[in-house]
Amino acid sequence: MTRVVAVSGSRRSGSYTKLALEHALDAAADAGAETGMIDLGAVDLPLYHPDVDADEQGEATDLLRRVREADGVLLGSPVYHGSYSSTFRNFHDYCGFDEYEETVVGLLAVAGGGSYGSTLDHMRITVRGVHGHVIPHQVGIRRGSERFDADGEFVDPALADRVEKLGREVAAHARA
Repeated sequence: MTRVVAVSGSRRSGSYTKLALEHALDAAADAGAETGMIDLGAVDLPLYHPDVDADEQGEATDLLRRVREADGVLLGSPVYHGSYSSTFRNFHDYCGFDEYEETVVGLLAVAGGGSYGSTLDHMRITVRGVHGHVIPHQVGIRRGSERFDADGEFVDPALADRVEKLGREVAAHARA
């Protein structure tokens, strides 16, 4: 079975990034994938140190294994100062060719304001740098706090469709 794991680069309680990734994962599951979430706000992952073995750095070994074993990865980050969050970056520093080479990757960025383009660009460039296969379809969400209702559902059907398409496409490309 195709495995898709999402990585939420937000530490915020009630994260819109995590919520959007959950919708993408649901779509991947509906497309036949086995899915899982890595919520970086809920794990023990010290600041990356290249001179310290991953086995000695909190949950790093398990998290890297989960990404390495996935056929597809959904990466999500809130937009901080025109780029990805430090939480996302820290996890990404742990990852390398072993985790991403020949792995299908879908990207999602959630902005509190109106700009997410540079965040998606930075994510794409750094994932390609470790030979991840970033699919063309990506999702940027403006004004994240306005995009969900009280039940965590999208208020805009077109946005819901784009997020669900991301999950389906990662699952489909990973299966191919």
